[in-house]
Amino acid sequence: MLKTFRIVAFLEGVSYLLLMVAAIYKRLPDGSDEYVKLLGMPHGLLFVAYIALAIFLRTTYKWNSKTFILILLGSLIPFGTFYVDKKYLKPLA
Repeated sequence: MLKTFRIVAFLEGVSYLLLMVAAIYKRLPDGSDEYVKLLGMPHGLLFVAYIALAIFLRTTYKWNSKTFILILLGSLIPFGTFYVDKKYLKPLA
């Protein structure tokens, strides 16, 4: 299950960055919101999967409250999931 969480964390981080780029592109004079619409749903599903897996794995790996909150916050901060993977998930693998 940890391997799945690491994959979801990576994909969620990439989708978040792509969505940010799409949001910037949308604001440009020639920009369009097509990419935001295209990337929004997959990112949302990956976000929900990330949170659900984190909740599920909390008891398995006995994460304390501070660690668990940092792992959850990683999904809200750009590049956060990559940091979470390196700092908290990779050592468990």
